[in-house]
Amino acid sequence: MNASLPGMSGPSEQSVTWAESTIGSSVVASRGLREGGAPWLLRFGDGSEAVLRTGGAFDTDVAALRLAAAHGVPVPGLLAVGDGLMLLSVVRGTSAIPVEATPERLAAYGAAGALLLSIHVTPTAALPLRHRPLELEDFALVRADNGAPPLLRAADAALARLPEPTAETVLVHGDLWQGNTMWHDNELTAILDWDCAGAGHPGIDLSGMRLDAALMFGVDAADFVLDGWQRQAGRPAADLVYWDIVAALSTPTDFRERWEATIQDQGRPDLTAALLNARRDEFLAGALDRLT
Repeated sequence: MNASLPGMSGPSEQSVTWAESTIGSSVVASRGLREGGAPWLLRFGDGSEAVLRTGGAFDTDVAALRLAAAHGVPVPGLLAVGDGLMLLSVVRGTSAIPVEATPERLAAYGAAGALLLSIHVTPTAALPLRHRPLELEDFALVRADNGAPPLLRAADAALARLPEPTAETVLVHGDLWQGNTMWHDNELTAILDWDCAGAGHPGIDLSGMRLDAALMFGVDAADFVLDGWQRQAGRPAADLVYWDIVAALSTPTDFRERWEATIQDQGRPDLTAALLNARRDEFLAGALDRLT
């Protein structure tokens, strides 16, 4: 495959050559898996397939994937790591988000997050201490620079008055929305994309999943996620209000800024920015009500 032909989009020729040398077979086709771009599903002449990720250091991904796999968490197999390149096994299923989700699927989603509870982690350079989802993005700074509606400003002020809850740090994914999960016949087959992983309070992932369910299906869906998480964990969730506020503040002020297109690409063209903003605000307002 010549990936550099004019008018063609695809992985770079250098990355294709590296993948071919790793697998020992020529790439005969590629397909973008996210909005028509990276990561890339590669098909090789010997009939095998692999997923190619490009464009960055993968120290965190590698450390998290190896640790999660060692503890029985369903993740893609790590085939090889190069200079800004990573090759993963193909996982059965789809990451497309259904228009409607059953309570059983939402509970399974929550239970998957609770699998990380047993993986106790001391922060390292590869798996740093995390304080919120998507810590690589400074949403608070964007709000401070560009302004935010009163609800988000009130939530920022409320959070500033609260101490961060403490707990033994466990492996956290840091971006555990449904677009980073794979499903086959309503069974979760893998958790993907560990670049935001680290060591942290389990509420980071739990409330991130609760918010995601609220965004995709309405605020009542968050309770099904909580039920599944608590059944798998065998204990009640701690500090839920705090982490629900943190999760809601770990989003763009307006989903039109970027996330609308990403969510719609996962099979949900019905989710407009206006609806996503409204559902985030309803979730956040409910958390603030429980705080008082």
